[in-house]
Amino acid sequence: MQMHDYSIRTATPGDIDGARVVMLDAVYRDFGTGFVPRWHADIIDPVSFYVEPPRHTLLVAVDERDGTVAATGALDARGPAHPPNPRWLAERFPSGETAQLRRVYVSSGHRRRGLARRLVAGLVDFARADGGYRSVYLHTYPHSPGAMGLWRSQGKVVCDEREEVPGGGSGVVHFEIPFA
Repeated sequence: MQMHDYSIRTATPGDIDGARVVMLDAVYRDFGTGFVPRWHADIIDPVSFYVEPPRHTLLVAVDERDGTVAATGALDARGPAHPPNPRWLAERFPSGETAQLRRVYVSSGHRRRGLARRLVAGLVDFARADGGYRSVYLHTYPHSPGAMGLWRSQGKVVCDEREEVPGGGSGVVHFEIPFA
């Protein structure tokens, strides 16, 4: 396997289209859902969701060989909503105090190179520097390629809907990332 150099950085205006491609590729190929407006509005307009708000960020991993965006990772101050999430989860991770990791996606040709871990480290550093967050939260789907292994190595499961919600809920697994 040929090694590539990647830079991890805050997305620039020139990175937005490439970031959107990585994100859309994930929802179509990896999740099989395609674009669902109520779930994916941030993918279409990442600038107003992650770039403009001061406590939010969008990081990208850029392949230094050709300048393409190979991976994305975003953070915002919105905790998990109830519904659809369990009430206790929304109360444990309230908006404003919770840094929620979102859209940590790596293009299939760039996987297994540590990009997701590097993006997560950058997002957690951003949350620490903000000073107003008291926890780092995320949710994932178990069928997402590599997701469960990555998140189990980074944090702890706080709710596995497949086991804890009647009927399996939406099958989502919720994690907390150590933050102190």
